[in-house]
Amino acid sequence: MQPRTSDDGLNPVFCTIVPPHVLDKLSHSGDPRLADPARRTLEADGLRRDRRRLTALAAAPPPPPAGAVPSKPHRTLYDCENGTSLPGTKVRDEGDKPTSDASVNRAYAGLGATFELLLSAYGRSSIDGKGLPLIGSVHYGHEYNNAFFDGEQMVFGDGDGEIFLDFTYAIDVIAHELAHGLTQYTANLRYEGQSGALNESVSDVFGSLVKQYSLGQSAEQADWLIGAGLLAPRVSGDALRSMKAPGTAYDDDVLGKDPQPASMEEYVETEEDNGGVHINSGIPNRAFYLLANALGGNAWERAGQIWFDVLTGGELTANADFAQFARLTVAAAGSRFGERGEKEAVLKAWSEVGVPTAAE
Repeated sequence: MQPRTSDDGLNPVFCTIVPPHVLDKLSHSGDPRLADPARRTLEADGLRRDRRRLTALAAAPPPPPAGAVPSKPHRTLYDCENGTSLPGTKVRDEGDKPTSDASVNRAYAGLGATFELLLSAYGRSSIDGKGLPLIGSVHYGHEYNNAFFDGEQMVFGDGDGEIFLDFTYAIDVIAHELAHGLTQYTANLRYEGQSGALNESVSDVFGSLVKQYSLGQSAEQADWLIGAGLLAPRVSGDALRSMKAPGTAYDDDVLGKDPQPASMEEYVETEEDNGGVHINSGIPNRAFYLLANALGGNAWERAGQIWFDVLTGGELTANADFAQFARLTVAAAGSRFGERGEKEAVLKAWSEVGVPTAAE
């Protein structure tokens, strides 16, 4: 299936795991050890975002490789050596033995785990369905406080050691960013407003599913945290986001309080961060958690399958809002599982977060 596009073609997206509002707050700290890395990260992200917008509008995505669809990943890891030129120096190719650099090995494993879930659970070869090679670069920039997918590859910073640690620590962060590529090659959701929040939420969903799959965890056993292990010991918090309880991931003197809403009653109207894409994603995130928890067992098998069916089904428009996505999940549950408990569980999950599922 070709990516769904907007009126002007491919929706250019530059996606980072740490939201701009978090970095902006850090950049105003009176402590230069916190403010300087955050300010540099914001500047670097701004340049990458502008570059991504220009290159995405100037050229169409490359055609998928010809031949049989691969059943194994093709991973290549690079070392930026704290520079910002991508991709950097090649340090590990597919099938190579582990290196002495733990960041390289963690990134390699995370890329592989994402490929494995997509193939084993959904029969999809890589993020494009055609075995697209997965590229990652580690040690990007100096004390760079982020990880991102730029439409072509994954990039990981080392963190500043004060607020954020190495961004390869969290497998769900790796999978989250790659899932932006999955969205790019399927529904191609616009990165603004509710469609942008859905874009972010889809990445959190599949990031969490890859983590659960790799750990062999059921929905009940999972922590439903995004980015657990990224926050340095001085930070009062568990992760960047909580799908189970949006708004509770952190409450820190420097970072502030997690601003994510858990229902439409708390929906945040803002012009920042493309209309609050990292904030309002908490609403569909919680809907997915509620569904997965209600169904029980392995979340990737039924709840994840429903979300995957909507993302790849061809009916989700690029500017979809929460209500359209919700209606499609209800339809997908019925098509996939019939009039069993799955459909009713989907309806109940969306109702609990205040998103309507009835056609207007």
